[in-house]
Amino acid sequence: MDENAQPIPEARQSLLVRTLAEWKTLCLLGGPILVAQLAQMANGVIDTVMAGHASAEDLAAVGIGSSLWMPLFLLFMGLLGALQPIISGHRGARELHRIMPVTWQGIYIAIGSSVLMIALLMNIRPILDALNLDTHTAHITQGYLDAFAWGVPAMMIMMALRGLTDGLGHTKVIMAFSVLGTLINLPLNYIFIYGKLGVPAMGGIGCGWATSISNGVAALAMFLYLNRSAAYRQFHLLQDWVKPDPETIKTILRLGVPIGFTIFIEASMFCIIALFLAPLGPVTVAGHQIALNVVSLFFMVPLSLGLALTLRISFLVGARATDTAQLLARTILLLALAIALVFGSVLFFGSNLIAHLYTGDEAVQEVSRALLLYAAIFQIADVTQVTCISALRGYKDTRIPMFIMLFSFWGVGLPLGWILAFTDRIVPVMGAAGFWVGLTVGLTVAGLLLGARLYRFPATHPDVAP
Repeated sequence: MDENAQPIPEARQSLLVRTLAEWKTLCLLGGPILVAQLAQMANGVIDTVMAGHASAEDLAAVGIGSSLWMPLFLLFMGLLGALQPIISGHRGARELHRIMPVTWQGIYIAIGSSVLMIALLMNIRPILDALNLDTHTAHITQGYLDAFAWGVPAMMIMMALRGLTDGLGHTKVIMAFSVLGTLINLPLNYIFIYGKLGVPAMGGIGCGWATSISNGVAALAMFLYLNRSAAYRQFHLLQDWVKPDPETIKTILRLGVPIGFTIFIEASMFCIIALFLAPLGPVTVAGHQIALNVVSLFFMVPLSLGLALTLRISFLVGARATDTAQLLARTILLLALAIALVFGSVLFFGSNLIAHLYTGDEAVQEVSRALLLYAAIFQIADVTQVTCISALRGYKDTRIPMFIMLFSFWGVGLPLGWILAFTDRIVPVMGAAGFWVGLTVGLTVAGLLLGARLYRFPATHPDVAP
């Protein structure tokens, strides 16, 4: 097996050389992950823009539908997120015979997750009724979700296969097939939304079919590649098929459920904030959405670095290079904070330009400029917490970090944000800015608690290796 993606560290090198070497490895692992994340984000942008050119109802329906399936996807994706550190750890320990059995249990979890997600999406009508949507928009939303649901199994199986490829350090694989899916989604959207090549115009419902087909093609192509590529001769998906193993599935879920729930906690909190801000009017909501969109885009860099960090630390722990793992876990915060300072500076000094790029409405620009200044400070706290929690996942520590995030977000950030946004209990009413202050405080608490956990965990858990 190729060792270039995840080299074994040389202990005889100086501290500085080892640190820089590990940072280089992270960048090589994280670069393709970043491209894959951006490709997946691009699908949402493409759907939104193209549906918006069909009609306002189609745009609203696709937006609402995406808001409903995305948290579910993130939850189930988190369950499968346990595969990367487990497989990376087996590779580091050179226990290659354990990799395909784990991969197949991940595929079974993906299939089970698909069944649950499809059942929820196809019975979402009570939630649509509770949102008091007009009949036409509700019809498009349900049609979009019904069509999207057909591609859920392919999407989830692709996430399971990503556990194999990322775990082996081959992060360019998911990058390639994510880009392929995006390239397929664009023309299919054009055909299904607007009615081309003899296909009837479906509007927003066509987005669902385009996404399903593009997911299916990308997953099938990835499956064929893994079965035929010379790089995976040691790992035959079909030849190395194994039956469901309840014990292995429990092990994956024991690690994956806290990851999925942690991601769901964060995603749901942003949805709740959007609902809380709705009474403040469309200008405030629009300004908040601009700031959130920019921050989400910038967040792809530390997120990708964090995913690479999880892979690298789990590999090092499996290879019994625990000193290097601990060195990386502590020094990576310097690189992460440097990234945060760069992004924070861009947001602080470029807030006016960013606001103009998003909208020509002066009132919305004013709100977004103010919130982008808070978002600049938010960067440091956000980057710190995602770096720490990613390192802990590399050590297979997910349960306590989940409770830390639950406390920080729902026990500190959201209540404080609501108090600052709508009451005079601490300072005069701040509106949307109050939630950004609350988020920053909550993430700061998370970063401090997770940082303390990361500092102590390797020393107190010497048997963390798989």
